[in-house]
Amino acid sequence: MTDRTAADLRRQIEQTRHQLGATVEELAAKADVRGRTRARAADLLDRAGAMTVQLRSTASQAGHQIQERASRATDTVHAVQHRATHAGHAVQHRATHAGHAVEDRVPAPVRVPVRFAMRHPRPIVIVGAAGVALVAAGWLGRRRARR
Repeated sequence: MTDRTAADLRRQIEQTRHQLGATVEELAAKADVRGRTRARAADLLDRAGAMTVQLRSTASQAGHQIQERASRATDTVHAVQHRATHAGHAVQHRATHAGHAVEDRVPAPVRVPVRFAMRHPRPIVIVGAAGVALVAAGWLGRRRARR
């Protein structure tokens, strides 16, 4: 054999023991299924918790954005309503003014029948429809007479 001293042999034995211990620890870690499962479950639980926090944050941000848009839409609707109300009042004022101007120009004997016609428009509409029907009938009669 080679010249090995006792110190070399001891060193080699110690190194082999150390390697054997590391191998045994690796095998024990691989064999510890329950421990690995617990570690994996804890890792997944942490990841799920982080995802939950992230999703809640995203949902909260989306909710705030929707509230902001709804608020802006409400403000826009109120502005449009205000303008429409103002325009309606302006038109009503003009119509009232025009009505008074026309009423002032109508001779006194005609005012009473005109007021009646304004308060009760149905008879006027019926008379107007009858007049249109008579004109249409006359026009159709002349047209047929030409042929």
